[in-house]
Amino acid sequence: MNVRVPAHAGQERRGKDWTAAAESTAEAAAPHVERTDADASFPVEALAAMRESGLLGLLVPREYGGFGGGLRDMTAVSTRLGRVDMSVAMVFAMHCQQVSALVRFGNERLRAEVLPGIASGAVYLASVTTEKGKGGHLRSAEAELEARDGLLHLDRLAPIVTGGGYSDGFLVTMRSPGAHSGSQVSLVYAHRDQLAVEESGDWQPLGMRATRSTAMRLTGRLPEHQVVGDQGSFPTIATTVFAPAAHLGWAACWLGTAAGALSRTVKMLRSPQGRARTDLTSELLLTRLSEARRRLDTVHALLRHTEQAVGGATDLSTPRVQLLLNALKITAADECHRAVDGLVEAAGLRHGYLRDSPTRLEQALRDLRSASLNYHNDRLHLADGRLTLLDPEVRFV
Repeated sequence: MNVRVPAHAGQERRGKDWTAAAESTAEAAAPHVERTDADASFPVEALAAMRESGLLGLLVPREYGGFGGGLRDMTAVSTRLGRVDMSVAMVFAMHCQQVSALVRFGNERLRAEVLPGIASGAVYLASVTTEKGKGGHLRSAEAELEARDGLLHLDRLAPIVTGGGYSDGFLVTMRSPGAHSGSQVSLVYAHRDQLAVEESGDWQPLGMRATRSTAMRLTGRLPEHQVVGDQGSFPTIATTVFAPAAHLGWAACWLGTAAGALSRTVKMLRSPQGRARTDLTSELLLTRLSEARRRLDTVHALLRHTEQAVGGATDLSTPRVQLLLNALKITAADECHRAVDGLVEAAGLRHGYLRDSPTRLEQALRDLRSASLNYHNDRLHLADGRLTLLDPEVRFV
């Protein structure tokens, strides 16, 4: 594994916050949003800004050269980037999910090898959890990690890998060596130079087009210390890191996207041109604006409450914490999409439906349509039904 870290990388970020890094990334992404959406091309300019500014190291502890941020910082940055481009925000949030797992469960040697590279901007991480036949179900795996001659042999096909063609490292779920069932799952880190990487197929979705979430096959041999946590411990990592970081990060991305859409719509309505052609006293218009704002305030309040609850919980596996995390994901997915759908109705054909409107409502609506499908809300409702039966007192966090 060869992670190139510039001399003294990250030193200048110690003691500073991430605000400037987030702003520089948003500014770098903004001029390219229409092109990356139209072409379904990865936002390379935004990723370059994340590397240069050190934003990729937001969650890396300061002793490794990062900003030493937490989940609240991740959601703040994800919301800010979502206002510009939901694809950029999701690329960042999913990278942070991987970093969280390395920080929390990586052994000392693995952290020392990888975290400084992340902090310096040399390592952008992709997640490999999807698998043919099981979709995005986190806690199972079909492909088995083989242990031979002191090395781990990896052969993994994934139908969807967000940003995989541009990543420097991967966190991969695999069935543990010698496992007797698909629920015995390990998480392993692999650097790109340790792998043969084959990207296949095309990426032409309705929305989220700039994430370039193509199919990939990864094969290679890895040293044993690159298992994150213990063999077979991924279910614990999923409960304590992956699921909380995903639901908080995704919700923040969706909130930012919907908030950006509402902001652009209100600015359009308040502009001289908007005032000239729109009756701002229309009860129907005012009601639709009110509905959109109410939905976003609801998601914002639930996001903040969930952040606080997760930060203060000693056991994230309890039914009431799991119910809250799932409620955040389901509510944010539904309400952010509905808010933008209502804005399309309010803005009408010209500014709600056409691609060339400065409101960009059309793109926001397409992007947010993916939210309920990203670890499907139906699957979470089934899990929540079972969890509800385990909490007859109906306790809240």
